[in-house]
Amino acid sequence: METVLYFLFMIAVGAIIGGVTNALAIKMLFRPYEPIYLYGKRLPFTPGLIPKRREELAHQLGKMVVEHLLTPEGIRRKLTETELMNNTIRSMQQWAERWFDCQDTVAERLQRFGMNDPKEWIHTKAAEWVDKAYEQWMEQRRGKKIHEVLPREIRENIEKRIHDLAHYIADRALHYFQSEAGKQRIAKMIDEFFIGRGMLGNMLQMLLGNVNLADKVQPEIVKFLNHNGTREMLAQLLLDEWHQWTDSSVASVEALIGKERIHQSLHEFVAKAIEASGILEQKVADVLAPYRQRMIHEWIPNVVAKGMQWVSDQVETLVERLQIADIVRMEVETFSVERIEEMILSISQREFKMITYLGALLGGVIGIFQAIVGLWV
Repeated sequence: METVLYFLFMIAVGAIIGGVTNALAIKMLFRPYEPIYLYGKRLPFTPGLIPKRREELAHQLGKMVVEHLLTPEGIRRKLTETELMNNTIRSMQQWAERWFDCQDTVAERLQRFGMNDPKEWIHTKAAEWVDKAYEQWMEQRRGKKIHEVLPREIRENIEKRIHDLAHYIADRALHYFQSEAGKQRIAKMIDEFFIGRGMLGNMLQMLLGNVNLADKVQPEIVKFLNHNGTREMLAQLLLDEWHQWTDSSVASVEALIGKERIHQSLHEFVAKAIEASGILEQKVADVLAPYRQRMIHEWIPNVVAKGMQWVSDQVETLVERLQIADIVRMEVETFSVERIEEMILSISQREFKMITYLGALLGGVIGIFQAIVGLWV
């Protein structure tokens, strides 16, 4: 009986020592949180292992995450998964559907975004956009000739219509000079001609007597305007003027018109276009309705696919610029030791208990061997 009690005593002592030792070792991973000093000397094993090596742990965790967990290959593999792409497309489509069903007016929706005066905001933004677009367009073309800027089709079309324009001008002039108003204008011009010649003019009028020069001049002007040579000459003059104008620089035309006047005209044009469209009073759903099917079934899938592909191609650069290792390191360094202990125990508490039980088991086995050796001795 004494032998059995002796064995049980040795097993219990060994198990207690093994279990307590392992439990203490686990606790010493975290405790104490701060170094303990006695008579100015820091006690060994204080603070615990993890508090003492927190900076090194943070550095190694960051390195491990980048090199083994959150790798560019893993991110790229995840981005190319069909399930992720389909889920993203569905989420975007659901978001778009809410906009397509929105019954607010454009002005009301803009006011919800914090714009007190949507009309003024749209006019301002449109003016800014027009100014920017105009400057970008002119910056590339100010030093060029007008004929270099105008598309070839437009130039050829205008040159073809110059002959028609010459006939139109001649016909309008012909119509005017054949009218009574034109005849009176001719008579007035003749009178002004003689008056301007002083005594010579008076002498000519006396020689001509009662002859009405307007009646004589009017048919000649009509013949002149009807003559094909006159019309060809007019067409050639217009064509020469056109070539001379298109040979000037775009900057000279801008200077002639005035940049401020151009900007003002563009602003007025955009403002009138916005007013005419009545877009602010329309419902968001009505404005977007023409694009619903294309956006849902074409644009969103294409945008998501291209976005995923772009991120996949740029993943190495993104990971490098994000400096994930530094982010992990800085986050871990800001954790309190209590939080680190709580995180580790929440993950490995069961394993730590098993280590404690294993220590007790090994201590019990060692206790059996100690009992045997003790009896033998």
